[in-house]
Amino acid sequence: PFTDVAGVGVDSRDQVYVFTRSPHPVIVFDKDGNFIRSWGEGIFTRPHGVFIDKDDSIWCTDDMDHKVRKFDPNGNLLLTIGSQNVYSDTGYDGRDIRSIKRAAAPFNRPTKAVVSQTGELYVSDGYGNARVHKFTKDGKHLLSWGTPGIGPGQFILPHCVAVDKHGKVYVADRENRRIQVFDTEGKLITIWSNVERPTDIVLVEDIYLFIAELSHRVSVWDLDG
Repeated sequence: PFTDVAGVGVDSRDQVYVFTRSPHPVIVFDKDGNFIRSWGEGIFTRPHGVFIDKDDSIWCTDDMDHKVRKFDPNGNLLLTIGSQNVYSDTGYDGRDIRSIKRAAAPFNRPTKAVVSQTGELYVSDGYGNARVHKFTKDGKHLLSWGTPGIGPGQFILPHCVAVDKHGKVYVADRENRRIQVFDTEGKLITIWSNVERPTDIVLVEDIYLFIAELSHRVSVWDLDG
């Protein structure tokens, strides 16, 4: 059973990885929907985001144990960023995002991790923080940006991130109901405002962005907004 699907990713062989809040967290199908395998049992606290990079590594974000994990396609753990039940101090009370008082280091309930085409890892962080973090692909922290609030460059629940081949970083600033676009150093480029609680972004062929919105729709954008 799926129970609650937190995310989905597709690898280079068109295998579909469904990240679920169920006893079998990662369920893998072929492109026709035939079951192949499952893995991840006993590892995750609350699955949230999943991303598959060009090497077919699967990056799984767990918001309740404050970790990003990297796996191979068979579920072998390759890398962990974050420590079990250790979270940064943002003032977050564990329930209400309005209780966040300040931005802090990684992580406090991160939401999604993606790898750019140049190999850096970007993590939106998330329910208990108001930051985007940038790492090397082997987990070395490079920089972070964002603070809680409604102003340009601020976030209320950065729910996911996507990076195009030009180095533009798209952040779904969910509760501010907008997409904010940055360069790779966290400098704000522009803001797209006419989205409704954006929850996930998928970059397609560096031409389109498919944005899942919590208003029961998917909107399709070009890279110029």
